[in-house]
Amino acid sequence: MLTEILQTLPQVLIDGLTLGAVYAVIALGYTMVYGILELINFAHGEIFMTGAFIGTSILIVLTSLGWTSMLPAVISLIIMLLFTSLLTGFLGMGIERVAYRPLRKAPKLIALISAIGISFLLQDIVRFITELFKGNYILTSPSLFTDKISIGSIFGSHAASFKSSFLVVIIVAVILMVGLDFFVNKTKWGMAMRAVAQDRDTASLMSINVNKVISVTFFVGSALGGATGVLFAVQYGTIDPYIGFILGLKAFTAAVLGGIGNIRGAMFGGMLIGLIEMFTAANLSIITGGIMGAEYKDVVAFAILIIVLIFKPEGLFGKAVAEKV
Repeated sequence: MLTEILQTLPQVLIDGLTLGAVYAVIALGYTMVYGILELINFAHGEIFMTGAFIGTSILIVLTSLGWTSMLPAVISLIIMLLFTSLLTGFLGMGIERVAYRPLRKAPKLIALISAIGISFLLQDIVRFITELFKGNYILTSPSLFTDKISIGSIFGSHAASFKSSFLVVIIVAVILMVGLDFFVNKTKWGMAMRAVAQDRDTASLMSINVNKVISVTFFVGSALGGATGVLFAVQYGTIDPYIGFILGLKAFTAAVLGGIGNIRGAMFGGMLIGLIEMFTAANLSIITGGIMGAEYKDVVAFAILIIVLIFKPEGLFGKAVAEKV
């Protein structure tokens, strides 16, 4: 059994890191909004999905114009990322202005219901537009970075293989995560975000425009979600309007696992969930003697989350907060 697990380990690491990077960047959007508003933005998964459709549509247009044959693949990717990030960033700001800001002083359950409503609305809008132009709601991305690379390992020759898009996803995701960490911890806007997260009323008394800071937070978080949608489409090729639900749920799980509101915790939680999911999918049948298969990978990931939260409710990187009385 151990030999079989070791033989699959290189491929598990590759697939797990790819999926984990996607979860990690999506989780950043959840954790940023929660850190400031203490609101779970359940529409964030659909912003990710919208970004995947926008990026794929841009790539289809570039391909139909013949630009992808003239431009290097990296330039095409940069164009997709820039336009998609801008559009989804403004989409996030619009959602905050219309659906969340009027409910800011309402009970948090009301804002949560509003977020779920926006989620379903985005799903149906994207489905309607896609069916209007394409005839069905499933979209296939033109090929980018499809070169196949095989690697050997100590467990045998060509033990794992991956598309060159794997390297693109990892590199871009790391750049996004490092960039966000720098933005939050080293810039004036980041300082303003941290001040609003700590005490919104005191921050407003110190001449910080709270509404503008919250809008910028939604812009940055949604832009990251949209960019991640592009990476997902490039890596996996086929997308539909419902990919945001399950991926968003797992990214939220990653944010909670790492410590909701903690940016570095969200990064670690995303990577951990991705690796656990791929390891379970590849090896659960071997470990259980065929009793349980790959379809139970989500059960294992959520079970680990429950165990962590039982013993450390604030998450792996979160800090316990003393309640003032």
